[in-house]
Amino acid sequence: MPEQTPAYRNPSLSVEERVADLLSQMTLEEKVGQLIMWDARPDDLSFINTRQPGSILHILGEKLDRAMDLATQNRLAIPLLVGEDAIHGHSFWKGANIFPTQLAMACSWNPNLLEQVGRVTAEEVVPTGIHWTFSPVLCLTRDLRWGRTGETFGEDPYLIGELGAALIRGYQGNGLDDLQGILATAKHYAGYSETQGGRDASEADISRRKLRSYFLPPFERAAKAGAMTFMTGYQSMEGVPSTANHWLLTEVLKDEWGFKGVLVTDWDNVGRLVKEQKVCANYMEAAVVAVRAGNDIMMTTPEFYEGAIEAVRSGRLAESEIDAPCARLLALKFRMGLFENPRRPDLERAAVEIGRADHRAANLDAARQSLVLLQNNGLLPLNPAGLKSIAVIGPNADDDLQQLGDWSLGAWQHPPEAGKHPREKTTTMLDGIRALAPDGLEVRYERGCSIVDDDLSGIPAAVAAAEASDVVVAVVGDHLKFIGETLSTATLELQGGQIALLDALAQTGKPMIVVLINSKPLVLPASAKNAAAIVELFNPGMEGGQALAEALFGLLNPSGKLTISIPVHVGQQPVFYSQVRGQHGNRYADLTQEPLFPFGHGLSYTEYAYSNLRLASSTLSSDKTAKVSVDVANVGEREGVEIVQVYVSDVVTSATWVNKALKGFARVHLAPGEKKTVHVELPWHAFEIVNAQGVNVVEPGEFEILVGPSSRDRDLLKTKLVVAG
Repeated sequence: MPEQTPAYRNPSLSVEERVADLLSQMTLEEKVGQLIMWDARPDDLSFINTRQPGSILHILGEKLDRAMDLATQNRLAIPLLVGEDAIHGHSFWKGANIFPTQLAMACSWNPNLLEQVGRVTAEEVVPTGIHWTFSPVLCLTRDLRWGRTGETFGEDPYLIGELGAALIRGYQGNGLDDLQGILATAKHYAGYSETQGGRDASEADISRRKLRSYFLPPFERAAKAGAMTFMTGYQSMEGVPSTANHWLLTEVLKDEWGFKGVLVTDWDNVGRLVKEQKVCANYMEAAVVAVRAGNDIMMTTPEFYEGAIEAVRSGRLAESEIDAPCARLLALKFRMGLFENPRRPDLERAAVEIGRADHRAANLDAARQSLVLLQNNGLLPLNPAGLKSIAVIGPNADDDLQQLGDWSLGAWQHPPEAGKHPREKTTTMLDGIRALAPDGLEVRYERGCSIVDDDLSGIPAAVAAAEASDVVVAVVGDHLKFIGETLSTATLELQGGQIALLDALAQTGKPMIVVLINSKPLVLPASAKNAAAIVELFNPGMEGGQALAEALFGLLNPSGKLTISIPVHVGQQPVFYSQVRGQHGNRYADLTQEPLFPFGHGLSYTEYAYSNLRLASSTLSSDKTAKVSVDVANVGEREGVEIVQVYVSDVVTSATWVNKALKGFARVHLAPGEKKTVHVELPWHAFEIVNAQGVNVVEPGEFEILVGPSSRDRDLLKTKLVVAG
């Protein structure tokens, strides 16, 4: 008789039936193996047969095909789930589109753009055989010295949630069976960004109330948006590492929010319980803690294998406690259809998808919408008719690696021998200006200085180029050596010789445009603050130079607005706009507490006027929606896009609360002289606070609705709303 096909191989059965059948046939070793994600960078892939991992990461191309072949040789032939850090594009695939970083794209305030970026990324990732990206980052930026600031969407929980949900929709598409979709990961759950002194992964001083107030809302939004994986943070809170936090991982995420996907630890988090945080004496103890807290996949802790098996054999863990996370992972694989179609790499198709013109166009669109005009005395846009020459000067003017930023080939995550993205794929600031400069306009270039050392020998040549030119474009910022995981900084000052360079350029008296290519807000010297214009691009991706040149020459009207405040001094930390009320005074004895440029700030080449703020009703009853309207007019001479921001302030609260919080926004396109009425609806939960008992409530009383072009009080129109008891 022919061998009978096992039930778990029958796609006509329910997922639950298939999981139950497969689990019933698995040994303890096979179950434990499924719970481990292995680092597949080494050439030796024998672990796929000796440990039978459920998932792997950091493996591309033909090597991935070999790994999938090895998985089919295992007794039950359970397919691999394959993850990769496709953070702002297919980061480590040579030539893939590298988009602006999250912090840059957030400045678009455009969920539709983020969804498109997620979709393009998925379309480039899928044919390379990857199923899963460890993105988006939903951390809430607090101390700007933190090295991972540029990976975030900024400082506001509501905006982070909206943009994160959009990116998740783009990645995952129509659901788990979408062959053009990849799994999204909401990370780092939760509170990882509340650092001490900006130091990465330090103990986070966060109570459960504080978590619910500010750090959890973006993650709850991600769960509701259908994110199928969450990733834990590195840090500990109230003495408990995130990976060991049953309340956070199980009671809140899985029980309260109903999360049905899988929870993966960050890199070797289970090992860190033993090696770094030292809350477990050995890997058996760590395995017990990690499983009981609610983790489903243990990333790159191979010692979990022996530890978990020993825990079950010794009676410390019941085998049923291994079954539960194993069942969650298997259910995900069945729902993705991996048993029928393991979604192998198709390198011929990858070459076509990654080279598509519409993907490149989406990248340029992202760079254009991410650009923020911080300051302008009228010099911009440049009038080429009055110019004979431009000096493009600075260490980041023609450095493609710094422009792409962290999480791209050439950054620290891969060794130098892995190479970098092809230089011709990136349009640097210098490339863009040269390409768009009108005939007859001379473009001079000097690097001027270094960011990573104090060599000032290039400054005289830079000054000579400036003196010989009509306008100076000074491109400064930070460097990969000073950003990213483990790479927090003690200062926010411009590093290396950059301050000396800017000071020398300012002394020439030539009009200067300061262009910032940086992963996070930096403190600017007086020579930069006094410049004719300041343009912020953060890390703008491969098309950043094209977007900048378009803005300089007036082909692009900037519309981006900051989602993170830029401080005057590093000592102002924290400088985010939504401060809790109640301090003595409103400034330092020696310095303002106001940022140099606030959350929501961004200029245009036209002017907008706000008027006639009103509510459909001045009272709001339980579970209803407040309808806000405001008139916005373009009173300038160019068409443009304005980002209208709606804030809520609860006038009197039972527990201390923030001065105001963003609760809605809208992008509005206006022709010169055009006026539109912008409508924004605020749902009932927009008026919640977290009370002293840690419960989300809407308290009756008076609220202020504030609407305008930035978070700064003087920019906002105000009206009253009464929430009925």
